[in-house]
Amino acid sequence: MSIEEYTEFLVKSICQNDELIKVKAYQKENDSLTLEVLIPESYKGILIGRDGKNIKAIRTLVSAYAYLNKKGFVEINIESF
Repeated sequence: MSIEEYTEFLVKSICQNDELIKVKAYQKENDSLTLEVLIPESYKGILIGRDGKNIKAIRTLVSAYAYLNKKGFVEINIESF
């Protein structure tokens, strides 16, 4: 499972498995990876959670996955449509 698929699995688990959710990965020149999570505006509050607890947990899990698979630093950006 790639890091994009893993992140998409986590986000869909929180946001009721909506098929509109997409995750795209962009490699930066300093060996860091940016994951862009595209979600509907109605799910943005659910994904972030109260005081940012949900997105912080997702960032922690994705960072641990990246560390175990030697992917380097991972940044997660949330974009809504």
